[in-house]
Amino acid sequence: MTTATGAAFAVAGPGASGAAERRAPIAERARPDRAAGPDGFRGMWMATVANRDWPSRAGLTATAQRAELRAHLDRAVRRRLNAVVLQVRPTADALWPSPHEPWAQCLTGTQGRDPGWDPLGTAVAEAHARGLELHAWFNPYRVANHADPARLTASHPARLHPGWIVRHGGKLYYDPGLPEVRRFVQEAMLDAVRRYDIDAVHWDDYFYPYPVAGETFADDASYARYGGGFRSRADWRRNNTDLLVSEMSARIKEVKPRVAFGISPFGVWRSSADDPGGSDTRGGLASYDHLYADTRKWIRQKWIDHVVPQLYWHIGHPTTDYATLLDWWSGVVRGTGVGLHIGEALYKAGAEGQPGAWQDRRELSRHLTLAAARPDVAGHCFFAAKEVAEDRIGALATVVTDHYATGARGPRTADRG
Repeated sequence: MTTATGAAFAVAGPGASGAAERRAPIAERARPDRAAGPDGFRGMWMATVANRDWPSRAGLTATAQRAELRAHLDRAVRRRLNAVVLQVRPTADALWPSPHEPWAQCLTGTQGRDPGWDPLGTAVAEAHARGLELHAWFNPYRVANHADPARLTASHPARLHPGWIVRHGGKLYYDPGLPEVRRFVQEAMLDAVRRYDIDAVHWDDYFYPYPVAGETFADDASYARYGGGFRSRADWRRNNTDLLVSEMSARIKEVKPRVAFGISPFGVWRSSADDPGGSDTRGGLASYDHLYADTRKWIRQKWIDHVVPQLYWHIGHPTTDYATLLDWWSGVVRGTGVGLHIGEALYKAGAEGQPGAWQDRRELSRHLTLAAARPDVAGHCFFAAKEVAEDRIGALATVVTDHYATGARGPRTADRG
């Protein structure tokens, strides 16, 4: 998420050839949006990058980490939520015993060190025991929130394949323009799909990194090798992201068809000033132009089962009004069969420095009231678990009182009767 801090293993998976990549074929989705239960989607993100939400700090004992995890899940139930979106691959490392990547640094403080338990396996079991869905949140290309490969564990794939990485904005990223990188990150994520009873694969808004003033993303070599035939580098980059999404979509369906695929993009696709099909927003970023992520296309092609746009603005914002974006996204999903769950900025409620709207505990409740009048909206997801716990000014408590009168049933709960 844009608000998260920063948010012995062998490399498995074959590298791709140097042949020109073609667009993946459109694949019709054969499964419903499992994340939208009879009471709608009521989700909570739980970020692990830099210990943003959980574990509260690196180096806790396995017993303490499990206790904190259970407390977060219990709190989600008390808040009448029905899904937890847990970040399980924060920086090209893993919260499960992956054959592809090292153990995550956020667990022990040392990347690659075995924490002595299986956090993802435990999270799945504990969530399902409480009637919660567990969505596994992966970051495809972020390698580190620093720019020194030597700080990665010696067996890290990024150290074994230094040509895969790009330094940008003081951080390390995999190069999305390399076919072997796309194949590798897919294999790393699919390992969790194969091995665990997760309900969904979840990606956030990090594809190509956010722009950094005075810097350009250094992908000259991969563009020279693979960018022939495209009108511009921007078109080539968008195609690279399209390939990642469409290929992963098809592979999830092959491996475990009942697992849903959801993406949480930046809230603005394009401004209507740049594209007549865009939203009436002005200034700032656009996922299409700055992150090379054509999120509207993925919905139209039905490569994803649900979309969770991060509408992290208040009602009446002068340039990016929540209500305006809510209507735009509702129109995009209409008739596609793709579920729409709105990402909500709980972290702003009562936060120092936020404008007056966010000091009003009823602001988020008004968001849900607006959404309730739009039948294309199938639920909401709140960022993030730490704020669910703190609820500084009672904004989430107000949402629960006004909109979540009863405990939520997700698809799993409903299926069990």
